[in-house]
Amino acid sequence: MAIRINLDLMLAKNKMSSGELAEKVGITQANLSILKTGKAKAVRFSTLEAICRELNCQPGDILEYKED
Repeated sequence: MAIRINLDLMLAKNKMSSGELAEKVGITQANLSILKTGKAKAVRFSTLEAICRELNCQPGDILEYKED
């Protein structure tokens, strides 16, 4: 897939664990893991908004398009 997820990078920059982010955003750790590994087929805007709010970033900091 040409969309890459840079969530690990943003978590490291914010010194936050996946579990902590999942709790703050209100999603399960399993769903956050699916997103982090790029296995998600979709993401709700409300979830993306909450992640950006908690990580103090823009959607483009998390989602990246790269041709295969």
